[in-house]
Amino acid sequence: MCGIAGIIDKSANSSITNTLLKSMSDVIIHRGPDSEGNWISGQNDCGLAFRRLSIIDLTDNGNQPMHTPDSRYHIVFNGEIYNHDIIRKELIQLGYKYHSNTDTETILYGYQQWGVGILSKMVGMWAIAIWDDYNKKLLLARDRIGIKPLYFHHEKKVLVFGSEIKSILKHPDIIPNIDFGELANFLHFSMTSSNSSLFEGIKKIPSGSYLILENNECNITQYWNPLTNFSGYSTLSDIEIQKHTLQLLRTSIKDRMMSEVPFGVFLSGGIDSSLNVALMSELMDRRVDTFTVGFKDLEKYNELYYAKLIAKEFNTNHHEILIDQKDAFSVIEDLVWHTDEPNGDPVCIPLYYLSKLTKQSGTTVIQVGEGSDEQFFGYDWIIRDWNYTNGYYKYFKAMPQSIKNFFYSATSPILNRKGLYIISEYIRRAAQNEELYQTGATRFSNVHLDFLLKSEHKLIKANPYKFIESLYNEIRKTNPNADQMQKMAYLELRHRLAETLLMRVDKITMAHSLEARVPFLDHRLVEFTMSLNENKRIKNTKIPKYLLKKASEGILPKEVIYRKKQGFAAPIKEWLRNEWYDQVYDVIKESFFVKSNIFDVNYIDKIFYLHKNSKFNFQNEIYLLYILEIWHRKFIN
Repeated sequence: MCGIAGIIDKSANSSITNTLLKSMSDVIIHRGPDSEGNWISGQNDCGLAFRRLSIIDLTDNGNQPMHTPDSRYHIVFNGEIYNHDIIRKELIQLGYKYHSNTDTETILYGYQQWGVGILSKMVGMWAIAIWDDYNKKLLLARDRIGIKPLYFHHEKKVLVFGSEIKSILKHPDIIPNIDFGELANFLHFSMTSSNSSLFEGIKKIPSGSYLILENNECNITQYWNPLTNFSGYSTLSDIEIQKHTLQLLRTSIKDRMMSEVPFGVFLSGGIDSSLNVALMSELMDRRVDTFTVGFKDLEKYNELYYAKLIAKEFNTNHHEILIDQKDAFSVIEDLVWHTDEPNGDPVCIPLYYLSKLTKQSGTTVIQVGEGSDEQFFGYDWIIRDWNYTNGYYKYFKAMPQSIKNFFYSATSPILNRKGLYIISEYIRRAAQNEELYQTGATRFSNVHLDFLLKSEHKLIKANPYKFIESLYNEIRKTNPNADQMQKMAYLELRHRLAETLLMRVDKITMAHSLEARVPFLDHRLVEFTMSLNENKRIKNTKIPKYLLKKASEGILPKEVIYRKKQGFAAPIKEWLRNEWYDQVYDVIKESFFVKSNIFDVNYIDKIFYLHKNSKFNFQNEIYLLYILEIWHRKFIN
């Protein structure tokens, strides 16, 4: 795991210098404290910068940037390719001679041999930059799922890229400003879109996509999405599906144990992390290292009992850390700095301390459970929305437009006065013939935004649905007959998972020079789960993650498998009603967004009142506004 950055500058007076490249790599030293490297092309039109966290081939042979012997191709790469030995053997048979044991060299020769076709041959996670010095062409590529981030800024004759936005901001011509078009997406989804960031002009390489820069023209191509290889529903029986799911997960976990440094597992005590532990322990001749975080003051949020139960069951080398509200509040500014954009998920807080504990224990690689809930439908709200879509929502949408409009206009004022904005939003979506499901991370819905935004800024509230429609259009283009569960999983995988959950995992673990691996997001497992029809995937709507739970019987204790889902969470609901209330309220009331007449202060007062008095839970909305202002102060102001 590493940090990459670089510049392509075709202007007459190139901005590329070793000093600039070093500053771009120094600002992300946490991503790679083991070594650094810079390279500038002979014509001064390409500069590459690199920070290394040594995982495979710990010798200097693994340092980057790396180059082909003929000096045509040059690479910086962040990630791990778990099948690189297989591809390596194929390349050796084709006549390539290796100088290291790294997967980086395999990518480099693979690109030389197959061009962008190498991306479809690889299994793993990656953010890649390859410069063709002969054709003056740049490749930027992100892995299928979007586990690794990759950003770029392209203006006039200069393209700047990096693993983190803070590297790009080191370029003297790039001044940080807000992208107000993405502001509505952030407020709505608690994250920006798959294409852009909250910084004006700084874009993302979307998951499963690559960018080619040639003759100063940028073209982004999607090479994979969760439905790319769907050719029909699986005909396997329920038992066969359960066995095949475990087989794919075992293979994925085994692949992700590739390491020359110590590795372990984040253990929450839920089924996902517990399966990671159980299946990893089958493959190891030593005890698994497990790591858990809990809360000192609000024990109802803790999963320590179940984590200890799994640790005892599989005889792990278990580590715990407990934090309180003071610990949590003290790291928010650091979190905003490390995540580049404000990340609306407060799980970043306990994840920060968990990562710190893990690194301090001497562990460098960690397995995490992200991606299971999205594939196996472990969230209550996914099942709720699936039921709504096939029930009330379907019938309401089929009504005459005049009746739908009347019903919405009659009920929305009452619901909004009571603070029931989400119900009002669902009725609005049906009345306006929108898709009900727009990912499960909705914070300020269209209805919310109508109250939050001042009149001159209300136009941007249309942006979230435009983005969601672009994802639905991808689905229609890839598979016009996709069922509702495929659509829901697609939206989660292509947006919320990649741009919030995986982004927080990457940025927060790397803040402590820790590499996170995600076995549930092996693309082969994702493609298999996407091949299961609704009746196979959600056998019992009263039991979230039913398929995975049945598959886990005989491996995990039933007490863990069938306990009520708690989820890895932070108790900000209580903190925002008590210890955090005054300071958070003051920061938001004095924020740039209030002072600039972008947000309506009366509406902010209302949600604070409703939350403080336990009339409604606005923890997510308040937290979102707070970290947005912290982000603005740190990066913009």
